Amino acid sequence: MSQLLKRRFFEQIKVMFGVEPSKPTAIAPAAQAIHFYKKGNRDLIAEKLHARAHAEHKNTWRNRRWITLIIANLLFTFSFFLDIQILEGALTASRFVGFHLIDLNSALQVMLAHKHIINNLIIGTGTVLVLWALLGGRTFCSWVCPYHLLAEWAEKIHLFLARKRLVSDQTMDRRLRTVFWVIFALLAVATGYTVFEAISPTGILSRALIYGPGLALLWVLALLVFEVFFSRRAWCRYACPIGLTYGVVGIISPVRIKYKLDGCFHEGDCRKVCLVPHVLDTVIKGRAVDTEVPIGPDCTRCGLCVDTCPTGSLSFEIKGLSKLG
Repeated sequence: MSQLLKRRFFEQIKVMFGVEPSKPTAIAPAAQAIHFYKKGNRDLIAEKLHARAHAEHKNTWRNRRWITLIIANLLFTFSFFLDIQILEGALTASRFVGFHLIDLNSALQVMLAHKHIINNLIIGTGTVLVLWALLGGRTFCSWVCPYHLLAEWAEKIHLFLARKRLVSDQTMDRRLRTVFWVIFALLAVATGYTVFEAISPTGILSRALIYGPGLALLWVLALLVFEVFFSRRAWCRYACPIGLTYGVVGIISPVRIKYKLDGCFHEGDCRKVCLVPHVLDTVIKGRAVDTEVPIGPDCTRCGLCVDTCPTGSLSFEIKGLSKLG
Protein backbone atom coordinates (compact mmCIF):
# COMPACT_ATOMS: atom_id res chain seq x y z
CA MET A 1 0.00 0.00 0.00
CA SER A 2 1.38 3.40 -0.98
CA GLN A 3 1.91 6.15 1.58
CA LEU A 4 -0.98 8.10 0.06
CA LEU A 5 -3.36 5.16 0.46
CA LYS A 6 -2.13 4.58 4.02
CA ARG A 7 -2.83 8.22 4.85
CA ARG A 8 -6.22 7.92 3.18
CA PHE A 9 -6.95 4.77 5.18
CA PHE A 10 -6.40 6.54 8.51
CA GLU A 11 -8.51 9.47 7.34
CA GLN A 12 -11.31 7.01 6.53
CA ILE A 13 -11.14 5.71 10.10
CA LYS A 14 -11.58 9.24 11.42
CA VAL A 15 -14.52 9.71 9.05
CA MET A 16 -16.11 6.60 10.59
CA PHE A 17 -16.08 8.36 13.98
CA GLY A 18 -17.83 11.41 12.53
CA VAL A 19 -15.11 13.63 11.10
CA GLU A 20 -16.19 15.19 7.82
CA PRO A 21 -14.29 14.02 4.71
CA SER A 22 -11.81 16.56 3.36
CA LYS A 23 -10.11 17.18 0.05
CA PRO A 24 -6.79 15.34 -0.29
CA THR A 25 -3.62 17.38 0.06
CA ALA A 26 -1.56 15.01 -2.10
CA ILE A 27 -2.53 12.87 -5.10
CA ALA A 28 -0.51 10.17 -6.86
CA PRO A 29 0.90 11.24 -10.26
CA ALA A 30 -1.11 8.61 -12.16
CA ALA A 31 -4.33 9.83 -10.53
CA GLN A 32 -3.37 13.46 -11.22
CA ALA A 33 -3.06 12.65 -14.92
CA ILE A 34 -6.56 11.17 -14.98
CA HIS A 35 -8.01 14.11 -13.05
CA PHE A 36 -6.32 16.54 -15.46
CA TYR A 37 -7.64 14.66 -18.49
CA LYS A 38 -11.19 14.70 -17.15
CA LYS A 39 -10.99 18.37 -16.20
CA GLY A 40 -10.13 19.39 -19.75
CA ASN A 41 -12.31 16.87 -21.58
CA ARG A 42 -15.43 18.56 -22.92
CA ASP A 43 -16.77 15.21 -24.10
CA LEU A 44 -16.93 13.91 -20.56
CA ILE A 45 -20.48 15.19 -19.98
CA ALA A 46 -21.69 13.52 -23.17
CA GLU A 47 -19.92 10.29 -22.18
CA LYS A 48 -21.47 10.51 -18.72
CA LEU A 49 -24.98 10.92 -20.13
CA HIS A 50 -24.40 8.10 -22.62
CA ALA A 51 -23.16 5.75 -19.90
CA ARG A 52 -26.12 6.54 -17.66
CA ALA A 53 -28.64 6.16 -20.50
CA HIS A 54 -27.27 2.82 -21.65
CA ALA A 55 -26.42 1.33 -18.27
CA GLU A 56 -28.22 -1.85 -17.34
CA HIS A 57 -29.31 -1.16 -13.78
CA LYS A 58 -29.14 -4.39 -11.83
CA ASN A 59 -30.16 -5.31 -8.33
CA THR A 60 -27.85 -8.32 -8.14
CA TRP A 61 -26.18 -7.53 -4.83
CA ARG A 62 -29.33 -6.06 -3.31
CA ASN A 63 -31.26 -9.24 -4.07
CA ARG A 64 -28.50 -11.45 -2.70
CA ARG A 65 -28.41 -9.35 0.44
CA TRP A 66 -32.17 -9.33 0.98
CA ILE A 67 -32.35 -13.10 0.54
CA THR A 68 -29.46 -13.66 2.96
CA LEU A 69 -30.92 -11.30 5.56
CA ILE A 70 -34.41 -12.82 5.42
CA ILE A 71 -33.15 -16.41 5.56
CA ALA A 72 -30.79 -15.67 8.46
CA ASN A 73 -33.57 -14.14 10.56
CA LEU A 74 -36.23 -16.69 9.65
CA LEU A 75 -33.84 -19.48 10.57
CA PHE A 76 -34.09 -18.28 14.17
CA THR A 77 -37.89 -18.42 13.92
CA PHE A 78 -38.08 -21.88 12.35
CA SER A 79 -35.50 -23.30 14.76
CA PHE A 80 -37.60 -22.09 17.70
CA PHE A 81 -41.02 -23.17 16.43
CA LEU A 82 -39.86 -26.51 15.05
CA ASP A 83 -37.46 -27.10 17.94
CA ILE A 84 -34.73 -28.27 15.57
CA GLN A 85 -31.91 -26.54 17.46
CA ILE A 86 -30.05 -25.29 14.40
CA LEU A 87 -29.96 -21.60 15.28
CA GLU A 88 -31.15 -20.95 18.82
CA GLY A 89 -31.57 -17.68 20.68
CA ALA A 90 -31.68 -14.29 18.94
CA LEU A 91 -29.24 -11.98 17.18
CA THR A 92 -27.90 -10.63 20.46
CA ALA A 93 -26.87 -14.09 21.66
CA SER A 94 -27.34 -17.38 19.85
CA ARG A 95 -26.00 -20.87 19.25
CA PHE A 96 -25.50 -22.26 15.75
CA VAL A 97 -25.33 -26.08 15.76
CA GLY A 98 -23.57 -25.92 19.10
CA PHE A 99 -21.29 -22.93 18.41
CA HIS A 100 -21.97 -19.93 20.62
CA LEU A 101 -22.39 -16.60 18.81
CA ILE A 102 -22.68 -13.38 20.79
CA ASP A 103 -23.16 -9.93 19.30
CA LEU A 104 -20.05 -7.89 19.99
CA ASN A 105 -21.86 -4.76 21.08
CA SER A 106 -24.19 -6.77 23.34
CA ALA A 107 -21.26 -8.58 24.93
CA LEU A 108 -19.50 -5.27 25.53
CA GLN A 109 -22.62 -3.81 27.16
CA VAL A 110 -22.99 -6.86 29.42
CA MET A 111 -19.36 -6.76 30.55
CA LEU A 112 -19.53 -3.02 31.18
CA ALA A 113 -22.71 -3.53 33.21
CA HIS A 114 -21.11 -6.32 35.28
CA LYS A 115 -17.79 -4.43 35.41
CA HIS A 116 -15.64 -7.45 34.65
CA ILE A 117 -14.78 -9.77 31.79
CA ILE A 118 -17.17 -12.71 31.66
CA ASN A 119 -15.37 -15.85 30.56
CA ASN A 120 -18.48 -17.45 29.08
CA LEU A 121 -18.75 -14.56 26.61
CA ILE A 122 -15.20 -14.86 25.31
CA ILE A 123 -15.76 -17.89 23.07
CA GLY A 124 -18.98 -16.54 21.55
CA THR A 125 -17.57 -13.10 20.92
CA GLY A 126 -14.32 -14.56 19.57
CA THR A 127 -16.18 -16.52 16.92
CA VAL A 128 -18.23 -13.50 15.89
CA LEU A 129 -15.17 -11.24 15.96
CA VAL A 130 -13.30 -13.47 13.52
CA LEU A 131 -16.36 -13.86 11.28
CA TRP A 132 -17.04 -10.15 10.87
CA ALA A 133 -13.37 -9.21 10.74
CA LEU A 134 -13.15 -11.45 7.68
CA LEU A 135 -16.41 -10.34 6.05
CA GLY A 136 -16.21 -6.66 6.91
CA GLY A 137 -17.67 -5.48 10.20
CA ARG A 138 -20.60 -3.42 8.98
CA THR A 139 -21.59 -6.19 6.63
CA PHE A 140 -23.62 -7.25 9.67
CA CYS A 141 -25.73 -4.10 9.31
CA SER A 142 -26.82 -4.62 5.71
CA TRP A 143 -26.71 -8.42 5.43
CA VAL A 144 -28.12 -9.55 8.81
CA CYS A 145 -29.77 -6.73 10.79
CA PRO A 146 -33.58 -6.88 10.41
CA TYR A 147 -33.99 -3.18 11.15
CA HIS A 148 -31.77 -2.35 8.19
CA LEU A 149 -34.22 -4.02 5.83
CA LEU A 150 -37.23 -2.16 7.25
CA ALA A 151 -35.30 1.12 7.19
CA GLU A 152 -34.35 0.49 3.59
CA TRP A 153 -38.01 0.10 2.65
CA ALA A 154 -38.92 3.17 4.74
CA GLU A 155 -36.23 5.07 2.84
CA LYS A 156 -38.01 4.33 -0.43
CA ILE A 157 -41.17 5.92 1.01
CA HIS A 158 -39.12 8.91 2.18
CA LEU A 159 -37.60 9.38 -1.28
CA PHE A 160 -41.01 9.13 -2.92
CA LEU A 161 -42.40 11.81 -0.59
CA ALA A 162 -39.29 13.93 -1.14
CA ARG A 163 -39.83 13.84 -4.91
CA LYS A 164 -43.38 15.07 -4.27
CA ARG A 165 -41.87 17.83 -2.07
CA LEU A 166 -43.89 16.60 0.91
CA VAL A 167 -40.84 15.98 3.10
CA SER A 168 -37.20 17.01 3.21
CA ASP A 169 -34.21 15.19 4.63
CA GLN A 170 -32.90 16.81 7.81
CA THR A 171 -29.25 15.85 8.20
CA MET A 172 -27.54 15.69 11.57
CA ASP A 173 -23.99 15.67 12.87
CA ARG A 174 -22.53 12.21 12.32
CA ARG A 175 -20.45 12.55 15.46
CA LEU A 176 -23.70 11.88 17.33
CA ARG A 177 -23.21 8.15 16.76
CA THR A 178 -19.89 8.21 18.62
CA VAL A 179 -21.49 10.28 21.38
CA PHE A 180 -24.34 7.76 21.71
CA TRP A 181 -21.82 4.90 21.81
CA VAL A 182 -20.10 6.55 24.78
CA ILE A 183 -23.42 7.40 26.48
CA PHE A 184 -24.73 3.84 26.29
CA ALA A 185 -21.39 2.50 27.56
CA LEU A 186 -21.45 4.89 30.53
CA LEU A 187 -25.09 4.03 31.26
CA ALA A 188 -24.19 0.33 31.39
CA VAL A 189 -21.38 1.05 33.86
CA ALA A 190 -23.46 3.43 35.98
CA THR A 191 -26.69 1.41 36.15
CA GLY A 192 -25.43 -2.17 35.92
CA TYR A 193 -28.05 -2.66 33.21
CA THR A 194 -27.71 -3.00 29.43
CA VAL A 195 -29.80 0.07 28.66
CA PHE A 196 -29.11 -0.01 24.93
CA GLU A 197 -30.39 -3.58 24.58
CA ALA A 198 -33.78 -2.42 25.84
CA ILE A 199 -34.18 0.06 22.99
CA SER A 200 -32.13 -1.56 20.22
CA PRO A 201 -34.45 -2.07 17.21
CA THR A 202 -32.16 -4.88 16.07
CA GLY A 203 -32.74 -6.88 19.24
CA ILE A 204 -36.42 -5.93 19.47
CA LEU A 205 -37.16 -7.10 15.93
CA SER A 206 -35.09 -10.27 16.30
CA ARG A 207 -36.94 -11.27 19.48
CA ALA A 208 -40.31 -10.34 17.96
CA LEU A 209 -39.70 -12.60 14.96
CA ILE A 210 -38.84 -15.50 17.23
CA TYR A 211 -41.02 -15.15 20.29
CA GLY A 212 -43.85 -12.95 19.01
CA PRO A 213 -44.59 -9.21 18.91
CA GLY A 214 -44.66 -6.95 21.94
CA LEU A 215 -45.15 -3.31 22.87
CA ALA A 216 -41.49 -2.60 22.12
CA LEU A 217 -42.38 -2.71 18.42
CA LEU A 218 -44.04 0.68 18.90
CA TRP A 219 -40.58 2.13 19.47
CA VAL A 220 -39.37 0.57 16.21
CA LEU A 221 -42.42 1.99 14.43
CA ALA A 222 -41.67 5.44 15.87
CA LEU A 223 -38.11 5.27 14.53
CA LEU A 224 -39.35 4.33 11.06
CA VAL A 225 -41.92 7.14 11.07
CA PHE A 226 -39.19 9.60 12.08
CA GLU A 227 -37.02 8.40 9.20
CA VAL A 228 -39.84 8.57 6.66
CA PHE A 229 -40.95 12.09 7.53
CA PHE A 230 -37.93 13.80 9.01
CA SER A 231 -34.44 12.33 8.62
CA ARG A 232 -33.52 9.60 6.13
CA ARG A 233 -31.94 6.52 7.77
CA ALA A 234 -31.43 8.51 10.99
CA TRP A 235 -30.97 5.59 13.38
CA CYS A 236 -28.28 3.83 11.36
CA ARG A 237 -26.45 7.02 10.37
CA TYR A 238 -26.54 9.04 13.56
CA ALA A 239 -27.39 6.86 16.56
CA CYS A 240 -26.79 3.11 16.42
CA PRO A 241 -23.65 2.08 18.36
CA ILE A 242 -23.76 -1.40 16.78
CA GLY A 243 -22.68 0.06 13.45
CA LEU A 244 -19.71 1.82 15.04
CA THR A 245 -18.63 -1.32 16.92
CA TYR A 246 -18.71 -3.43 13.78
CA GLY A 247 -17.10 -0.68 11.77
CA VAL A 248 -14.07 -0.83 14.06
CA VAL A 249 -13.99 -4.63 13.69
CA GLY A 250 -14.07 -4.30 9.91
CA ILE A 251 -11.02 -2.05 9.69
CA ILE A 252 -8.80 -5.01 8.84
CA SER A 253 -11.34 -6.87 6.69
CA PRO A 254 -10.12 -8.28 3.35
CA VAL A 255 -13.64 -8.01 1.87
CA ARG A 256 -14.23 -4.49 0.63
CA ILE A 257 -15.51 -2.34 -2.20
CA LYS A 258 -12.85 -0.80 -4.41
CA TYR A 259 -13.11 2.31 -6.57
CA LYS A 260 -11.36 2.64 -9.93
CA LEU A 261 -10.85 6.22 -11.04
CA ASP A 262 -10.23 5.85 -14.78
CA GLY A 263 -13.71 4.65 -15.80
CA CYS A 264 -15.71 6.91 -13.47
CA PHE A 265 -17.77 9.79 -14.90
CA HIS A 266 -18.57 11.18 -11.41
CA GLU A 267 -22.29 11.15 -12.11
CA GLY A 268 -22.97 10.66 -8.38
CA ASP A 269 -25.64 7.97 -8.59
CA CYS A 270 -23.66 5.76 -6.19
CA ARG A 271 -23.72 8.40 -3.46
CA LYS A 272 -27.46 8.89 -3.90
CA VAL A 273 -28.23 5.26 -3.04
CA CYS A 274 -25.54 4.79 -0.35
CA LEU A 275 -26.62 4.40 3.27
CA VAL A 276 -23.39 6.10 4.34
CA PRO A 277 -22.50 8.43 1.44
CA HIS A 278 -19.55 9.92 3.32
CA VAL A 279 -17.59 6.72 2.60
CA LEU A 280 -17.87 7.48 -1.11
CA ASP A 281 -16.37 10.96 -0.94
CA THR A 282 -13.46 9.60 -2.99
CA VAL A 283 -15.72 9.30 -6.07
CA ILE A 284 -16.29 13.06 -6.11
CA LYS A 285 -14.42 14.65 -9.00
CA GLY A 286 -10.85 15.45 -8.01
CA ARG A 287 -10.93 13.56 -4.67
CA ALA A 288 -9.33 10.18 -5.53
CA VAL A 289 -5.75 10.03 -4.25
CA ASP A 290 -4.82 7.12 -6.51
CA THR A 291 -6.15 5.25 -9.54
CA GLU A 292 -7.64 2.58 -7.25
CA VAL A 293 -8.92 3.39 -3.77
CA PRO A 294 -10.53 0.96 -1.25
CA ILE A 295 -13.70 2.29 0.36
CA GLY A 296 -13.43 2.92 4.12
CA PRO A 297 -14.44 0.67 7.05
CA ASP A 298 -17.75 2.46 7.69
CA CYS A 299 -19.01 0.97 4.40
CA THR A 300 -21.79 -1.59 5.00
CA ARG A 301 -20.89 -3.59 1.87
CA CYS A 302 -24.56 -3.46 0.88
CA GLY A 303 -23.64 -3.44 -2.81
CA LEU A 304 -26.12 -0.74 -3.84
CA CYS A 305 -23.35 1.41 -5.28
CA VAL A 306 -21.98 -1.57 -7.21
CA ASP A 307 -25.42 -2.28 -8.68
CA THR A 308 -25.94 1.39 -9.54
CA CYS A 309 -22.58 2.38 -11.05
CA PRO A 310 -23.06 2.58 -14.85
CA THR A 311 -19.37 2.01 -15.64
CA GLY A 312 -18.41 -0.70 -13.15
CA SER A 313 -16.01 1.64 -11.36
CA LEU A 314 -17.09 0.21 -8.01
CA SER A 315 -16.76 -3.50 -7.30
CA PHE A 316 -16.46 -6.01 -4.49
CA GLU A 317 -13.07 -7.59 -3.99
CA ILE A 318 -11.17 -9.76 -1.59
CA LYS A 319 -7.93 -7.94 -0.79
CA GLY A 320 -5.03 -9.54 -2.59
CA LEU A 321 -7.17 -12.19 -4.25
CA SER A 322 -9.89 -11.35 -6.72
CA LYS A 323 -12.89 -9.31 -7.77
CA LEU A 324 -16.26 -10.70 -6.69
CA GLY A 325 -18.98 -10.99 -9.31
